[in-house]
Amino acid sequence: MHSRRTVLTTAAAAAAAAGTAAAHAAVPSIGHQPSSPASAPSAATRARLRRLISRMTPEEKAGQLFVMRIYGHSATDPDPADAAANQEEIGVANAAELIAKYHVGGIIYFGWAHNTREPHQIADLSNGIQKAAAAQRVPVPLLISTDQEHGIVARVGAPATLFPGAMALGAGGSRDDAHTAAGIGGQELYAMGIRQDYAPDADVNVNPANPVIGVRSFGANPQAVSRMVAAEVKGYQGAGVASCAKHFPGHGDTDTDSHVGLPYIHHTAEEWERLDAPPFKAAIAAGIDSIMTAHIVVPAFDPSEDPATLSRPILTGILRERLGYDGVVVTDSLGMEGVRKKYGDARVPVLALKAGVDQLLNPPDLSVAHAAVLKALDEGELAERDLDAKLLRILLLKERRGLFKDPYTTHHAVDRVVGTRSHLATADRIADRTTTLLRNDTGILPLSRRRERRVLVAGVDAAAPSGTGGPPTTVLAKALTELGFTATALSTGAAPTQQQIDEAVAALGERDAAVVATYNVSADSSQRKLVTALLATGKPVVQLAVRNPYDIAQLDGVRAALASYSWTDVELRAAARVIAGRRDPAGRLPVAIMRADAPAQPLYRIGHGLTY
Repeated sequence: MHSRRTVLTTAAAAAAAAGTAAAHAAVPSIGHQPSSPASAPSAATRARLRRLISRMTPEEKAGQLFVMRIYGHSATDPDPADAAANQEEIGVANAAELIAKYHVGGIIYFGWAHNTREPHQIADLSNGIQKAAAAQRVPVPLLISTDQEHGIVARVGAPATLFPGAMALGAGGSRDDAHTAAGIGGQELYAMGIRQDYAPDADVNVNPANPVIGVRSFGANPQAVSRMVAAEVKGYQGAGVASCAKHFPGHGDTDTDSHVGLPYIHHTAEEWERLDAPPFKAAIAAGIDSIMTAHIVVPAFDPSEDPATLSRPILTGILRERLGYDGVVVTDSLGMEGVRKKYGDARVPVLALKAGVDQLLNPPDLSVAHAAVLKALDEGELAERDLDAKLLRILLLKERRGLFKDPYTTHHAVDRVVGTRSHLATADRIADRTTTLLRNDTGILPLSRRRERRVLVAGVDAAAPSGTGGPPTTVLAKALTELGFTATALSTGAAPTQQQIDEAVAALGERDAAVVATYNVSADSSQRKLVTALLATGKPVVQLAVRNPYDIAQLDGVRAALASYSWTDVELRAAARVIAGRRDPAGRLPVAIMRADAPAQPLYRIGHGLTY
């Protein structure tokens, strides 16, 4: 605890002193903008939506609170394996049956659920879902959502435009770039029928050991993170897509992954106010449509040690009453262990609603969750007027995002907006401002096409976050070759064996220099042995951290080190341009890198970044 507190205090002090932000500029007009995030609903609109709610049965009202996964590329005709998975997990064959049976208010898209094959298919799936919703006794359009944070979390892949992720944008330091990325990303989602994006991540990553946030955060400086969060909220919502800041009250200082455990955040109330609260306050001030809860315990705010998702003191007492937020509150996935450890799956949705939640995301068993809400209504544990208030918030969001007016899209809209040449070029330009040069002893970088023409690209080949692009070593080698080098890729993996290390050393013997991609190097990682062995050849070795930037602290002897903050193609191509000297490194660390042998002492402070 003492060590963690010391690191926290050091990081917070560094964050408080770090950085300036670029001036905020508007996103260029790139499509239809249905409404302003700040537009207030008229009395007539509220009355109309209340009448709609009054027509619903309790079963329909309960269903409208759920946002559910569904397998398949089509709303009515998924592949047989996906239909079988739906039957096993949900008791329906497809999205249309899900809507007819449970009256769900939203559907979330995942790549692993085969929802996001390509843009035209996504648009057709969205239209099929909205057609099924329109056929209900009380027709209510669905809010279709996804996690398109960019960087290491992206559900929709190429040919859609993929931008650098949050920490890369934090390294770039430009609110204009964050606003533009969110604006273009939002326009493309809108064209595919997706009207809610669970982004941006508003967590302040002050803990280098954080296994679940890391580069999904803009950084460790609360003020800098706040500026970037506000810029992205305005970008997404200016494009007509509901933004969602996550994970309240702040998931940035934990070493436990809430997907598999229940993290504790030991911040005092004062530390929370200083470190965690500012980005959420900025999101609220920017007119955020929705906020996602965290499955974390914060004893300073709730001594019952209930996770925040189920905590009335946190969601109602702090978020609603202290921060004055009256938008939609959505849970993180209810299938995660962090929210299931203390209570059974039948209690979790009821407790979440009582705590202040409006939308229940992806319960593991929808039939159990839906029945539990109905039972709580029937027995008076949940008041119908409270459910009506939650439904009104949800319907107002749908109204604000144009769903009652026109929930559909077209292939023409997709072709006009998604993955256009100008969007892709903008993504590359933004990425060029993010790569961070951490170390460049004796001027190894940029590599020379005369001295180091033959380059070995070794290291980790993590799967592309979106399911498109990669593998990273191949992308880097191709980009360097296009820039005038002769580059060869050799995948050695996240845990290279001695045989793979020997193969890499032998391959470097026939070449002039190496670029080695590292991925979250730990003290006992065999990636360290690979880097050490390559360095021992005496040839120039460039280390590129393709996820968290902290790798350099574990790698003795490295004289040239870069951070790209992700292994997506757009960021790897940008790193290649820096390695080749076609672009000057412009990124500055948005987090502190602490020494491995003295975790309370910074190796590199926030704002560090070399140039040529």
